[in-house]
Amino acid sequence: MKALKRLMYLGYYLKQLDREKFRLFLDHTVKQTGKSKAAVLADVVVSVFKYNISILEYFQFRFFEKNDTEREKWAGTGYMYEYQLLMNPKSARGILDDKTKFYKSYAKFFVHAVADIADLKSRPELVKQLLENPSGKIVFKAADGKCGVGVEILPALDFTASTIVPFMEKNNFDLVEEFIIQHPKLQQLSPSAVNTVRIFTQLNDKNEVEILGSRQRISVNSPVDNMAAGNMAAPIDESTGKVSGVAVYSDITKHDQARHPVTSVDIVGFEIPFWNEILEMVGEAALLHPENRSIGWDIVVTEKGPGFIEGNHDWCKLLWQLPEKRGMKSVLENHRKAYV
Repeated sequence: MKALKRLMYLGYYLKQLDREKFRLFLDHTVKQTGKSKAAVLADVVVSVFKYNISILEYFQFRFFEKNDTEREKWAGTGYMYEYQLLMNPKSARGILDDKTKFYKSYAKFFVHAVADIADLKSRPELVKQLLENPSGKIVFKAADGKCGVGVEILPALDFTASTIVPFMEKNNFDLVEEFIIQHPKLQQLSPSAVNTVRIFTQLNDKNEVEILGSRQRISVNSPVDNMAAGNMAAPIDESTGKVSGVAVYSDITKHDQARHPVTSVDIVGFEIPFWNEILEMVGEAALLHPENRSIGWDIVVTEKGPGFIEGNHDWCKLLWQLPEKRGMKSVLENHRKAYV
């Protein structure tokens, strides 16, 4: 049964595979290790079955440098799918999957104006707030968009109270938000995108909130900040709110960065504004809907304080582990064993 499941996972990985990235990683690994392509590919297939990881994760976790003991420590896609299905069952995760449901359920934690079509029709003052927001831009989103897909940023002056709803209905947008102006410190670090903090929370067997990790996502000449788009992430020391290590890419051909490669601002030691308020916010939010026990929160930091962008039931194992430069599956195993 286990082998059949891993075979099904392999089929999924092949279907979803970014072949250009795969060829890039494979060539890089062959050059780094001196092994033949056939030898590396054989190791990839064995690792997919043995360690429950995806094809690209073999490279991103740098398994070509690791022994069996070190490889066993990493949580890959297959393991995370099973873990998150246990912690965030399909019957409960809709509140996180659907951006409209999320914003309505966690509205008290937002620092920027957000509205769906029903809000726009019933609250003219909200329309006015959106169209006159300080950034001069508004963001349209699909409720089920992922990783920046289904998002469009446009000048607020392009719209009036009578045209914004028809535009959303015509283009299948479910939400509109004011464009967020990030905190000046984060703007100085990287002005190309809003740079969010990701915090992973877990409810333990006593329904207490534990933080599994905190990361600062950092854009590099990109309008988004996620690692999948070629950006960086760095670990944050939970006790101080300061970045505690270099920023890393998920692209194994790129080097770690202690300073931002464009702005030259120091990354290591960078202090996240409103850190205590961020911790207080996620601690409260994690208990609000405990049917979802393990959540990755995306947090924006503004001059007014922190606020949510979204919560993720299928939070990223790369963003969680790569900045720490170690496999962290044992952390989840302790929770899994206590829960089943």
